[in-house]
Amino acid sequence: MDSIFYISTLALAVFSAVLGSLQFGYSLGVINAPQKVIEQHYGRSLGVLPEEPLLLSENGTETEKREVHPSVVMYWSLSVSIFSIGGVVSSFLVGFIGDLRGRVKGMLMVNVLAVVAGLLMVMAKMWKPHVMVIAGRCVMGFYCGLSSGLVPMYIGEIAPMAYRGALGTLHQLATVTGILLSQVLGLEFLLGNDYYWPLLLGLSGAPAVLQSLLLPLCPESPRYLYIKRDMVEEAKKSLRRLKGEYDPSADLEEMRREKEEVEKEAQVSIAVLVRSSLYRQQLFVALMMHLSQQLSGINAIFYYSTAIFERAGVTQPVYATIGVGVINTVFTMVSVALVDRAGRRTLTLIGLGGMCICAVAMTVGLVYLSVYSWMSYVSMSAIFLFVCFFEIGPGPIPWFIVAELFSQGPRPAAIALAGCTNWTSNFIIGMTFPYIEALCGSYVFILFAVLLFGFTVFTYLRVPETKGKTFEEIAATGFGTGTGTGTGTSTELEQLKSDSHA
Repeated sequence: MDSIFYISTLALAVFSAVLGSLQFGYSLGVINAPQKVIEQHYGRSLGVLPEEPLLLSENGTETEKREVHPSVVMYWSLSVSIFSIGGVVSSFLVGFIGDLRGRVKGMLMVNVLAVVAGLLMVMAKMWKPHVMVIAGRCVMGFYCGLSSGLVPMYIGEIAPMAYRGALGTLHQLATVTGILLSQVLGLEFLLGNDYYWPLLLGLSGAPAVLQSLLLPLCPESPRYLYIKRDMVEEAKKSLRRLKGEYDPSADLEEMRREKEEVEKEAQVSIAVLVRSSLYRQQLFVALMMHLSQQLSGINAIFYYSTAIFERAGVTQPVYATIGVGVINTVFTMVSVALVDRAGRRTLTLIGLGGMCICAVAMTVGLVYLSVYSWMSYVSMSAIFLFVCFFEIGPGPIPWFIVAELFSQGPRPAAIALAGCTNWTSNFIIGMTFPYIEALCGSYVFILFAVLLFGFTVFTYLRVPETKGKTFEEIAATGFGTGTGTGTGTSTELEQLKSDSHA
């Protein structure tokens, strides 16, 4: 009976934390389905469309064929991409917020941002909708930049060693579940219509309310209490809440050793990390992994999949988009099962290579759609497979491989830089994709195919396998001298510890 209680405490803590990830995913996907409806409201607010009710013909073709005004395109692109601006800024503050009052209180503090963002968007019709939505999306992005760092940090620190990998991947699983939920609620007969779209957007703040009720019931991270605050008794209490009545000496000894290592190795600032040649190769690999995730074109699919399916000749593009969300969720679970067996590098190579082939197939389908009607099936299949390959490797792996590439000293700065790179490239794709699509037409995904081919080659040549390896073993794979033999690695490790910059 006691064991069930303690398992329940751990489950409650993990569930409460990943509500932040669910909110992140919902915010990523919610802007997609109601695009046509919101664009109409933007147009009327900006005075480029008549003040008339939103009316569609029986099959919706009249509204779909109406050319969108350039100012509406600009504000819509900003509504999509401003989300990433907030994430870019806040990604640098994850460590500060997490250490300020603790992981649990940190998540509670940032929930205020999510509630404010939800209120701004739910009241979008009360003033200028384009201003309200853009402001709400920016604040929500700021929240998600913090949440996407705090959630994995907390789960990784409270998870038992045997389940750390599985529980850690729940961040990504909750994110894709949030995307799917937003796609379902975005159906026209639910909330994705002229009357309820502000509620659809505003619901992105709802998980924060539930999380705020549950987090006070959750134990603080024992590692934070011991290593950061030197609160030994409180760390013992937290361990017993998570694991039951047992002797915590072994866990405390492990934390003591980690604390000693942290104190021995000075924290490296972002400026030092960028300047120092000692970390250059690891940093280059980490940043390229995050660039490969975003510049693969996956967010072009997430943000604009309804419009892409429409272009491919799909009669019910919203339902096809939901299909993408289902596949996204299922293959994230596949990745959870494979990542500790097949390895990080192997799954990333399979994912990037598969996405490259799918991008080419997608282009062929779009180009020849007017010649062969069955090409719409080629385009649809390519989109579905594109998402499958993404979630096998390039989706989840970059988020945690950075921590495996760096030791304690430079790790916080490396995670901040990698997060900033991820959010910045997310913004660039969200903001520029409509213009790139207008310029390239049916050939738009050839650009992503070229990038994916380059990232595949880079991964094959430069990314080490980190599965089951320590920092010293990862360094010996070639970061030290480039020979891969490990010669000189111990010398470099000594330099890492005594670097004058640090």
